[in-house]
Amino acid sequence: MRTRLILLGLLACVHSLVRVPLRRVAAVRGRLRATNQLEEFLREHQPDAFSRRYAQCFPAAQHYLHTGGRATERLYNYMDAQFFGQISLGKPEQNFTVVFDTGSSDLWVPSSYCVSQACAAHHKFKAFESSTYAHDGRVFGIHYGSGHLLGVMAREELKVGSVRVQNQVIGEAVYEPSFSFVLAHFDGVLGLGFPQLAEELGSPVFDSMMAQHLLDEPVFSFYLKNGDSGFGGELLFGGVDETRFVPPIIWAPVTQKGYWQIRLDGVKVQGALSFCYRSNHGCQAVVDTGTSLIGGPARDIMILQQFLGATPTAGGEYLLDCARIRSLPVVSFLIGGVEFSLTGEQYVRRETLNNKEICFSGFQSTDVPSPAGAVWILGDVFLSQFYSVYDRGHSRVGLAPLAGAPQLAA
Repeated sequence: MRTRLILLGLLACVHSLVRVPLRRVAAVRGRLRATNQLEEFLREHQPDAFSRRYAQCFPAAQHYLHTGGRATERLYNYMDAQFFGQISLGKPEQNFTVVFDTGSSDLWVPSSYCVSQACAAHHKFKAFESSTYAHDGRVFGIHYGSGHLLGVMAREELKVGSVRVQNQVIGEAVYEPSFSFVLAHFDGVLGLGFPQLAEELGSPVFDSMMAQHLLDEPVFSFYLKNGDSGFGGELLFGGVDETRFVPPIIWAPVTQKGYWQIRLDGVKVQGALSFCYRSNHGCQAVVDTGTSLIGGPARDIMILQQFLGATPTAGGEYLLDCARIRSLPVVSFLIGGVEFSLTGEQYVRRETLNNKEICFSGFQSTDVPSPAGAVWILGDVFLSQFYSVYDRGHSRVGLAPLAGAPQLAA
């Protein structure tokens, strides 16, 4: 009897830590650039893109952030997405490549009934082939710069890594706007933000995992890896991988539930406080795996680009001299009394076009005013240099240097 109880206990813990390997691929931006379509795309989608995506950081009464209901902007950010993982839906399993996005809370994939060109280029969910599919009937819409992603809601069995989530609310996209989705390497999006962000009426995936007691702890963590290989790192549900980072983890409380939004005490350039330090409250920072670059207020970013000696392009990007990367200043973000520093090698994006290397600044303007202070977006350029932990149980974000990286400065 005792042996049986021990075995049952072991079986109950099988899914306590769920590992999801991530792939790293070239961003859509580079593919658009190679086909001479980037500048046209940016002209059509740049205005107000980040104001829409991060509208829920701010009071709904702010007219300049009004987007018509709960619609938010996501397409412009996914254009730079490079880290993807696999999920499965239904029985028998149907596989999809998704962006694991801490900046949204919904799960959607293309439907077999989708009529747009973008869906034709990706895996589509065939509800009629699944024995576990349950039709919902409600509709949802997510606003993008070029239109709305439209779809219907359903419930289905979801497999993420080794764990199965029962009766998960999903969105079946029947229309996906914009040429950008045609080029995208991902089929859909799995949001990991707080429930307050959800466009769909139902429990987000991580909330379902917690409710169904599939994890040891209400925590997930990201290890993002840059490099030429296809291995992009790992998403871990249920805890942290202590082999990936050097303790201690520096914790910052979530200041407003929705996005993983925390306080940013200041931004230093080559050791000198340059941004966010004039207010007693500092700035706000959104930790966002669905955004590739580091974003900040337009005025601050313009000054920062001048510090770097970057040259603006017609498409809103900033070029850097590749030969000067090692001499670029260190840019540090003060979080929880600790400096998280990036060298030029870490915040510069490199691309090859016509056998020539081009270097771009990893910083971009995301001017979204907030009563709580200016907002910075810590995307993958930042997150690929640190181990990041998202703790729903204590509503906090943790950051630690990667194993083998230099120690943090207090």
